Amino acid sequence: METEGRADESSSSQRDPPQNTGSYEFSLTPQDSRPTEDSQPAEKSVPIEEAIVVDRKAIEKLTEGLLSHYLPDLYSSKQALLELNQNQVILLDTLDQEVTKFRECNSLLDLNSLFTEAKFYHGKLVNIRKDMIMLHEKTTKLKKRALKLQQQRQKEVMEKEQQREKELERERQLIAKPAQRT
Repeated sequence: METEGRADESSSSQRDPPQNTGSYEFSLTPQDSRPTEDSQPAEKSVPIEEAIVVDRKAIEKLTEGLLSHYLPDLYSSKQALLELNQNQVILLDTLDQEVTKFRECNSLLDLNSLFTEAKFYHGKLVNIRKDMIMLHEKTTKLKKRALKLQQQRQKEVMEKEQQREKELERERQLIAKPAQRT
């Protein structure tokens, strides 16, 4: 019976939250006293079921001590996290700049392809220009030759005309003329 009464007390103290009084009552149950690697097996461990009464000032001092022990590390961790956050922002900005550079490189590749294409078409234009110059020279030579041929034909036509006139003149001279009586 006594053991059942204690079990009821310990289970009720676990279920009910501590009331705000000047002191707190803490108790350890068999569940709280788990064996560690260094301790002996659970069969030999002795459960602690005694209630511990702690003064509020002691709790405040323990809290202050705990906070004073961990707060500097927490503040330094907070500062490290803030610095890490700032470094991440800087890294993100740098990555954004690098992405922009890569986009510019891609646009430069596009520009390079455009310049390559422009060079190709420039070469075509140069070839067309050479062909046009060559055709112009050929047409000029053909015009000169045509002019020479025309002049030569005109000369031949004139020479034939002159030859014919000479022949006609000669025939006229050869034709007997009646002598005039004097």
